[in-house]
Order: sequence, then structure tokens, then C-alpha cells
Amino acid sequence: MSLSCFDLGERMLSVDEALDAILGFAAGSSPVQQTLPLADLRGCVLTEDVTSPIDVPQNTNAAMDGIAVAWPTDAVTSVKEDDAEYAFLEVVGESLAGHGYHETVPANAAVRITTGAPMPAGTDTVIMSEQLEASSSDDERPSVRVTRPETVKTGQNVRQAGEDVRRGAVALTAGTRLAAEHLGLLASLGIDRVRVSRRLRVAIFSTGDEVTAPGEALPADGIYDANRFSLHGLLAAIGVEVIDLGILADSEQGMVTALREAAESADMVITSGGVSVGQADWIKPALAETGALGFWRIAMRPGRPLAFGRLGAERVPFFGLPGNPVAVMVTFLQFVQPLIRRLQGEHDWQPLRLRARAEDALKSRNGRVDFLRGVYHSDESGQLWVRSTGHQGSGILSSMVAANCLIEIPASDASVEAGDAVLLQPFMHRG
Repeated sequence: MSLSCFDLGERMLSVDEALDAILGFAAGSSPVQQTLPLADLRGCVLTEDVTSPIDVPQNTNAAMDGIAVAWPTDAVTSVKEDDAEYAFLEVVGESLAGHGYHETVPANAAVRITTGAPMPAGTDTVIMSEQLEASSSDDERPSVRVTRPETVKTGQNVRQAGEDVRRGAVALTAGTRLAAEHLGLLASLGIDRVRVSRRLRVAIFSTGDEVTAPGEALPADGIYDANRFSLHGLLAAIGVEVIDLGILADSEQGMVTALREAAESADMVITSGGVSVGQADWIKPALAETGALGFWRIAMRPGRPLAFGRLGAERVPFFGLPGNPVAVMVTFLQFVQPLIRRLQGEHDWQPLRLRARAEDALKSRNGRVDFLRGVYHSDESGQLWVRSTGHQGSGILSSMVAANCLIEIPASDASVEAGDAVLLQPFMHRG
């Protein structure tokens, strides 16, 4: 992030301006790399392309159980009593997965074959077991009868060598976040370890004398700390190592000490609460002593007060998120997640946005972006529809539980009428 971005402090920024400034912090940075074994890779981000050392599949093989044969064959005989045609083929052996048939199959003959077994020389087609009947030739050699031979197509039920991934091809590109399907692909290539970005260490804590840890007795003027655990879940979903610093009381010197210590051990620091204009808010003055404040006002709801800056000589990025639970989650999804993904090496990542129609009128205000909690579904024609979860107060965490998306209403829209097109952001961290 350039120094000029730290002159934005008192100006109200648009959502796009704030996101551009935040992502600018990662410009030119490279993630710290490490090599990890396959079992530890889920959620990590590749830092280099992975090239396949083999063809996948390695051999041309059967996609079904049945017989392997060269087709078409001349061994077709009419059966008058059934008034139908059958193909009679001599069975000369079998090809099993892991134990192939290594001789050339003669014309008008076949080998029994199982799914995944290599195709023997002299064959190009697999006829599935359901289309076969046991039979015998005149000299009692094993043979099989093919029903409905007119339906057989040359090359059917065969997987070609390298049709999934060819030797030397790029199987996975740098910047890929590794999920279950990627781990399976790496294993299929025989790769047991790759280079990935080190998991970011993110320190989190909640602030405020009123905040109480779950499991403790709730004071008459207290609230339970929901924000820290929401952040735990959001961070875990994108492969982050969480450093939980608990709850800090309203003390400027205590906040200064906590921020300094957090910056020494973490790659990013996130707090919740204490960033508005209230007299008991300590984050901004503490940040001024330990680092630099970039900005703290964004034209959005929920989440207008959001402090972003840097800490210490290490220039560790800092987010001071709002205190209300819904605002914490919304601002994390819009600003914190994109920066984390960028720092991890996901340079091309963008949040998924879908276009839907509003079931009912939606309230908004011109000049700010509104993020409403919503529920979307598809009708019988495939059209997406979305409705709000009801009351949209930023302290109503149950509205996030009821929702499966955020409805994004741009600053230029003063209202949304029923049937109007809107953008929504599905909650991809769920499931």
C-alpha cells in the first residue's frame, strides 16, 4: 500500500475505493513458501504450477465391465427362432485392473475385461456385461453371445491414455486453493508434496469492558463475545492459522501493548469493536501510537466504521472491524477476505456474484452500498429469486444464520422494487 493511501483518513470512501486501497497493500508482495505433504495441503494455495509426470490414465482402459474386442467383427450369425441377430465371439482370456492381458487378441475374438483394466493389443471397443450372454462354440471353447450387435459403436466404453491429463501438461496452476478434488488429482499423478504459501498467522481479539467470554456468568450490563468466534470460523474456512488473544478491556495503554505484541507474532491483526466515535473507543489512538491509520469511514451499511492501517516496523496490516456481529461478518467478507486471499497468492480471486430478482421491495439509501441478508432460490424455469431475512439491524446475528447470501444494493440505487434485478453474494464458506 502506498503512503498516499494513508492520507485518506477522514474522507468517506466508497466500497470500491476502500477495497482498492486495501488490496494495494499486497502489491508486489510474495507469500512465504513451504513444501507440504499431500495430507496437509487442504486449504493451502499453490505457489507454482504443477506439471503432470505421467499420462492419466496411464493406459487406454475399459470404462465398464464386459469384453474387449475389435469392432466391427465378421462373426455375426442370424438366429431364426428369435428373429434377431447375435454376434458370437470366442473368449481367449481376461484383462483385470492391475493384471492386464499381454497378448494380441485375434480377429473375431474377445477378452473379458474389468473397469480400469488396460485394453489388450488388437482391441478398441468394450461391450458391457449387460449386453452379453454365455455361449459355446462347436468345439466347446469359451465364447460369448452379444445381443443387439447393431447398437455397438466402435470405441465405446474406452478411456484413452492421457485423456484426463497428458504427461507434461499443467495440471494445476499457481494460485489454486487446494480443495478435496485437487488433492485427488495430485494423488492420481503420483505427487505426494508440493510448494504452497505458508498459512497466514492472523491475530484476533475483541475489545470492550462489556464483552464477556461464552461460558462465564453474564453481567447485567454485559454481552457475550460472538465476534471472535465468527472470525474464527471465517478465517478457518480460508486456511488461516488463528492466534486468539481473547478479550481486551477498554484501556488505551493495554491496547497499545496488545497491538505491538500481536504485530511481532502475526501476519495480520484483526480486532472488533472500538472504532467508532464513542468516548470509550481506544483502537484509533492506540493505532496512531503503534503504526499508521489508513482510513476508517466507508459509505456502506452495515460496517461504516472500519479502521484499516499498519502496525510496527513490520508494516503488519491491521483491521479494526465494527462491534456489531453482522457488521463484523459483512466487512470481513468484503475487505478482509480479499486481502488474505491476495497475500496467500490467489491474485485472480473474485467473490462470486449472481444476478437474481427481488421477491419484494427492498429498502436502501442513495449514496451508500447496502448489504442485506437474503435467502435466494431458483424457480422451475431456473430464474433466481431473493428475499431479505427481515429486520436488518447490524446486531441481529440470527439474520445471518437464516440467510444464504448477501444482497448487494449499489450506492446509486435509492430503492429496489419487487421484480427488479439485484446482485447477490452466496455464502461460499458454508457447507
